[in-house]
Amino acid sequence: MKKLSELYDINDDRLIKDIKINSKEVEPMDLFVCTMGVTADRHDFIDEAIKNGASAVVVSRDVSKKTVPVIKVKDTNLELRKICAKFYDYPCDNLYIIGVTGTNGKTTVAEIIYGLLGESCAYIGTNGKKYKNEKVSIKNTCPDVDRLYKYFKEFIDNGCDTVCMEASSEAFFRHRLDDIKYDIGIVTSISEDHLNVHKTIENYVDSKCQLVRQVKDEGYSILNSSDKYFDKFKKEAKGNVLSYGYKDSDTLKIVDYTLKRDKTIITFKYNNKTYDVISLLLGRFNVENLAAAILCLLCKGFSFDEIIKRVSKIKQIEGRMEIMPFVSKYTVILDYAHTTDALLNILTFLNEVKESRIITVTGSAGGRETSKRPFMGKVVLEKSDYVIFTMDDPRFEDPNQIIDDLVSGSDKTNYERIIDRKKAIYKALDMAEDKDIVLIAGKGRDDYMAIDDKYLPYCDYDVIKSYYEQ
Repeated sequence: MKKLSELYDINDDRLIKDIKINSKEVEPMDLFVCTMGVTADRHDFIDEAIKNGASAVVVSRDVSKKTVPVIKVKDTNLELRKICAKFYDYPCDNLYIIGVTGTNGKTTVAEIIYGLLGESCAYIGTNGKKYKNEKVSIKNTCPDVDRLYKYFKEFIDNGCDTVCMEASSEAFFRHRLDDIKYDIGIVTSISEDHLNVHKTIENYVDSKCQLVRQVKDEGYSILNSSDKYFDKFKKEAKGNVLSYGYKDSDTLKIVDYTLKRDKTIITFKYNNKTYDVISLLLGRFNVENLAAAILCLLCKGFSFDEIIKRVSKIKQIEGRMEIMPFVSKYTVILDYAHTTDALLNILTFLNEVKESRIITVTGSAGGRETSKRPFMGKVVLEKSDYVIFTMDDPRFEDPNQIIDDLVSGSDKTNYERIIDRKKAIYKALDMAEDKDIVLIAGKGRDDYMAIDDKYLPYCDYDVIKSYYEQ
């Protein structure tokens, strides 16, 4: 809590307890900053913010006289970052910040690092806000600035000195992360996604590059040498540029690995010495994810032997190749895979270890690029024995049209459509027999279904669990 006079050169000592950009969330004693959103000018909601208790308002254009102080600045979006840093005591200066970006793998890598570092580390990303024993769901992978800086301060106040955060391309595009300098920036793998926002793959990759451009001079940029955009990231990267992958030139080389149904055995080479690591994370993609996380800890000064001990304790990542523990005769896997590459990776692995059928439940989000759907559908149909296509955040699109797009890339007929996602999952579980694998892909542990402009309560995990509690 601070006095208004501590934040601005104004002779007013009224107290400010928080900063908000959503007028509906404003509470008494909040400072309301009228940022310019993608579709909304928050100057239009000043009266609502004041009605809800705002103590002062920050604007970038002239407004009519109000009952609370009005502070005019040149650019409210830029001001938001500055005032949040000041209000929350410049938390970025007191945290070791690790950023992870990529189309596939960023949640898993960030969660692995969070798990390996233990209680000194906090996490922000698709799986929520986490530190110590606290876990809270959040709407965006990377929150708006007012929330982000508040979370940083919360982590510091609760004894965390490090945060590992997912850094999304859209967050860079919206300039939420412009003032953050990263101690470590990690890039996983890149494939086509979010072109509804970025329009071209070149723009998308350029937004991702912003992470390694913002690495501190003394920091580390950790890159995946197997990624087709590796050279682009290497050219843009700041700090000490390191790589992981299968090449002799990599800082951390993946020498060999053995995939099993319940574990993965990996041989790494680092500083001309080899190390054998046993991980409970499954699939080739997790070999690379683990490599990124291990290299991160090496940069933080951990010995490889200590890292090996910690890796053995990392189990499943929520919503990422997450095997349901309450199923025995067959296997049910929950995964967030929603791109062609992600689906190809997981289904390729499942085909390597399967003993019977693979039954897949999946869809594609509405309001996103449609061009990827035929390729996604083709992979799923060819790599699964049976597919149930269903809704996945249709937003304003017709779920049937989305499924038409998905099946248009293949002439295979090993599928059916069940629009209701709960019914689709129940049908797959009804079908499952001894030694089958049921893959439920697309939403992971998301706790909503986006229909029209509403976010309705929904979670795949809860649906799966409810099936076995009938």
